Amino acid sequence: MARMELLRCKKMDMVLSLIITISLALPFTGSCSSHVYSRRSDFPEGFAFGSGASSYQWEGAADEDGRKPSIWDTFVHSRNLDNGDIACDGYHKYKEDVQLMVETGLDAFRFSISWSRLIPNGRGPVNPKGLYFYKSFIQQLVTHGIEPHVTLYHYDHPQALEDDYGGWLNRTIIKDFTAYADVCFREFGNHVKLWTTINEANIFTIGGYNDGITAPGRCSRNCMSGNSSTEPYIVGHNLLLAHASASRLYQQKYKDIQRGSVGFGLFAMGFSPSTTSKDDEIATQRARDFYFGWMLGPLVYGGYPYVMRRTIGSRLPDFSEEESELVKGSSDFVGITHYNAAIVTNIKPYFSGYSDFYSDTGITLTYPCNDSSTGLLLDTCDDTPWAMEGVLEYIKQSYDNSPVYILENGKSMKGDFQLQQKDTPRIDYLQAYIGAVLKAVRNGSDTRGYFVWSLMDLYELLDGYGSAFGLYYVNFSDPQRKRSPKHSAHWYSAFLKDDITFRDSQGITQLQSNISSF
Repeated sequence: MARMELLRCKKMDMVLSLIITISLALPFTGSCSSHVYSRRSDFPEGFAFGSGASSYQWEGAADEDGRKPSIWDTFVHSRNLDNGDIACDGYHKYKEDVQLMVETGLDAFRFSISWSRLIPNGRGPVNPKGLYFYKSFIQQLVTHGIEPHVTLYHYDHPQALEDDYGGWLNRTIIKDFTAYADVCFREFGNHVKLWTTINEANIFTIGGYNDGITAPGRCSRNCMSGNSSTEPYIVGHNLLLAHASASRLYQQKYKDIQRGSVGFGLFAMGFSPSTTSKDDEIATQRARDFYFGWMLGPLVYGGYPYVMRRTIGSRLPDFSEEESELVKGSSDFVGITHYNAAIVTNIKPYFSGYSDFYSDTGITLTYPCNDSSTGLLLDTCDDTPWAMEGVLEYIKQSYDNSPVYILENGKSMKGDFQLQQKDTPRIDYLQAYIGAVLKAVRNGSDTRGYFVWSLMDLYELLDGYGSAFGLYYVNFSDPQRKRSPKHSAHWYSAFLKDDITFRDSQGITQLQSNISSF
């Protein structure tokens, strides 16, 4: 997600900074429910288990074969940050990586297409070498029985569009995004049946246009340019319209032939009130409306939540009647990124003379399972799978039980290979969260898939190579970027193959002796 780091807890760094808690949590008290030790066979037939990566975080080959810079290339290089120029070198090693997926037993793999590789200028000619790469990669997946789940936009539109007209701040991008989506549907749609248009739309918007800590780096404070009081809402509005336009195109031109589905991605963190006071309970619902209803309200009901319209006023764009009908019902599923929980506290209204997304919400958030210095999940913390249940239950109750794919969920750990290999805290985390998903499904949630973030260690947005979410270790000091399985890779493989002998981390030693390597 991974993830602009608030972008994901993975990008939890961002999380703290963006304060993004896409809170969803029901009337949960914050106490953890007992872990459910689930078997793969406990899930409904057709439920997909997979893993994922994104183009900028995995592919590398940033200036090869016709690819041109995206806004992420510009952002990291202009700030002298770690970058994804090489990353995992997936562009050259994709066949090897598909073999890892096969040996692990994945049903599906979630990845994104680099708009800058496929259509380098954002519009105009398709890059034949970029087209060949994605066709070859997708063919490798389907040949080996792995379903490709494609994300069209993972924070990385071509820099050319940013330079030409301001990217997502300009409604022109709706037409260009729809044309890009048309190329993808036409060229890959015979094999791709699950499409997510926009990844973590809420976090991309806040990180890039409110806080300025992710590409394109715009904000009112400490940024070269931007307006945090208006731009997040303009960009969010255009993202929704671009998604709806691409979805309508698919429905009209491809649906009957390809039989696929088009969804929309959100970052969803479970949260609960800090006290039992009425003010904090109201603040918790307000947080849900701002962080979650901001996008799901238009997608399900055709308009923004009342509390947002009342608070933001004219700074929040209006949907025309035609646009409202276009957006409403345009998402076949919701793609959720989820990592942990947050606690909501109401703050008394005050006028500071400065408006942004956070001041509009009127809340503060705290993250009980995060290290305050890094934003990453604590290895010693009793992680909160109940928050996952809350997210799924909230969608079920408040948004017509929309179909859900959990596109990202995972745990970051640091350290060298020896420490990374013995990643039993990650195993504990995954089995607890998978159990929570099973409980939600048994309670009626229409959740259809779960993707571990990430298949291998990646370049993490904002955190660079400082965080590791992978089931497989990648030696970034090795020019060959050697991959090596961690204990969690063995555990996930055993789970996917319904080997319950090693369902908890205590069985890993025996598991590793039985599965020497992949």
